[in-house]
Amino acid sequence: MTTDSPRSSRLLLLLFATTIFTSAFLLFQVQPLISKFILPWFGGSPAVWSTCMLFFQVVLFAGYVYAHLTTQHLSPRWQAGLHIVLLLVAALLLPITPDDAWKPDGASDPGLRIVLLLTMCVGLPYFILSSTGPLLQRWFSLQAPGVSPYRLYALSNVGSLLALISFPFVFEPVLASPTQASIWSWGFRAFAVFCAACACRMFRMKNLTSPTEDVSALDDSPAPTWADRATWFGLAMVASVMLLATTNQVCLDIATVPFLWILPLTLYLMSFILCFDADRWYSRNWYVALLVLSLLAVVKTLLSGSTVSIVLQVSIYLSAMFFCCMVCHGELSRQKPGSRHLTQFFLLMSAGGAGGGLFVGLLAPNMFPAYWELHIGIVACLLVTLLVLFRDRTSYFYQGQPRPAWMMIALWVSILAWSLQSHAREGVQSAIEVSRNFYGVLQIEDDLDGDTTTNRRGMFHGSILHGTQFLAEDKRKVPTTYYGTKSGVGLVMQYHRVGLERRIGVVGLGVGTLATYGQKDDLIRFYEINPEVIRLAKRYFTFLSATESTTDMILGDARLSLEHEEPQNYDILVLDAFSGDAIPTHLLTREAAHLYKRHLSDDGVLCIHISNLHFDLRPVVLGLGNDIGLHSVCVQSSADTSQGTTLCHWMLLSRQPIPKSIVSRAEELDELGESELLWTDEWSNLLSVLR
Repeated sequence: MTTDSPRSSRLLLLLFATTIFTSAFLLFQVQPLISKFILPWFGGSPAVWSTCMLFFQVVLFAGYVYAHLTTQHLSPRWQAGLHIVLLLVAALLLPITPDDAWKPDGASDPGLRIVLLLTMCVGLPYFILSSTGPLLQRWFSLQAPGVSPYRLYALSNVGSLLALISFPFVFEPVLASPTQASIWSWGFRAFAVFCAACACRMFRMKNLTSPTEDVSALDDSPAPTWADRATWFGLAMVASVMLLATTNQVCLDIATVPFLWILPLTLYLMSFILCFDADRWYSRNWYVALLVLSLLAVVKTLLSGSTVSIVLQVSIYLSAMFFCCMVCHGELSRQKPGSRHLTQFFLLMSAGGAGGGLFVGLLAPNMFPAYWELHIGIVACLLVTLLVLFRDRTSYFYQGQPRPAWMMIALWVSILAWSLQSHAREGVQSAIEVSRNFYGVLQIEDDLDGDTTTNRRGMFHGSILHGTQFLAEDKRKVPTTYYGTKSGVGLVMQYHRVGLERRIGVVGLGVGTLATYGQKDDLIRFYEINPEVIRLAKRYFTFLSATESTTDMILGDARLSLEHEEPQNYDILVLDAFSGDAIPTHLLTREAAHLYKRHLSDDGVLCIHISNLHFDLRPVVLGLGNDIGLHSVCVQSSADTSQGTTLCHWMLLSRQPIPKSIVSRAEELDELGESELLWTDEWSNLLSVLR
């Protein structure tokens, strides 16, 4: 092996550090970039991000497998040659911008289509970037014996963190998605040059012709046991499960936007950086204590439901996730082996991350009727922490001692697990039917209070009610919840072009309540992305079957469907699509608003449902109306138990001032003021509309 001068060693370190930093930056920059690019194509569901994360974690694992196998079974020269060829092929496949041909139709499986899209657009470049960290750290350890490569791992996490932070605050607000994709592609080409230079250095390893040669002189650390390997995998998997489960929980309650993907992932990476930079950042006693307290707060929040403010909910969920990741990654750092076993260590860590992604993104939706991933993640986090304390000779709880303490711990964990299990099952036991698919969890429940005149059946998405119907035969046609006769949309349906033939478009079916307003000559076209909503609405509710109007059902994302259709000249166009209580931001952007205007007749009215627990959407819709030249009013209606209606807000927009026949009958008109916001496909700011 050659001996370099101090200056040459510094240049070597600079080259490897630059390459690893650049690869990590690109690796985590492309995740929100490509996910945001395709989010509107698949309905803005939180599952889009989960599916993307599953893909990224599996490919990351594949990259680590490649790094481990090549360094174990190929000579340095063969490693270098193979990697240069892959770099060249990946560079030739650029740019990564997805073609419009990948946009889904209503019949395609969204999860499979997302995976295929990502494979074709970013698969090989992402695979190369994924392998860079462990591969180049191994190369560096061979060329700079005696220098720990784990600081390079910390540096790669810094690059990843900067990529995540810069995306929502630097790239997303300034650059359109195609421009970002183009810049990223040029960045990958620059990385390929740096990485090829590192590979060329391996050709100088003349006297290390076989990776199986004895390198014990450089590293005499003991080989890891199977228990060590299982622990590495378990710690990494639990952290991954908590990351994805927490992200799903937050996105379901608020919105599926890059900022809320990036925030948990940023905390996840911060834990990596702190734990692998130096031992002083992780104190087991402190972080285990903080973990226990934060998990108790999460359980309390889950049991309390929507009574807890959204800011407090997010803070509790993210704090618990961060402390969990600090414990998992801190214990991984304490157990990291010598450089001889480096690629195996990272391989098992990435396998654990991929295992967490497979569990949350693939197994859980098919195994559980509701969102139980967070519940399971909490219990798993506690169990893996106890396992570490049981195995560590330096632990006070080593080998199950002292027994009284372990008995108390077992009792406490059992009570906590029972509480979580009870909470999880409570939400589905009273349901007539529970259905879960890519777009979320739907429940059909009856509200029976003993009074047959007020008994109702409802559809819930998560904890949010998406429509009800009275069970009494004489009240089945009464429009309830957000669609009562005094609501904004109810007034428009009753008094706009009454007695004339009307074309009505409705984005979001719910239980089909608006069909009850249909007149004999009306055509009502419902746009619904979730086939389960259609099935449940037809099976358990009679609004669609009892309407006098002609109804049409368009399966697929409404925005994509409207893009492909000729102008429909809708007299009324209703926008009422929500995922849980999450804001469908891709349906409230300038680009979407211009699409809606194209489909309105000259005197058509656009009705937008803006009722929301956590956000005031009036400035956003006002901004859209002003941008496309429409007049706007906001109608508020109060709850009426006898009619089954709830407090709701609707924005009404039209080319002409809203007719007096509608406005004069409104229960209350909200002041819009002069404050307005304009969201676009490239920019939206949730914090500015937080209540």
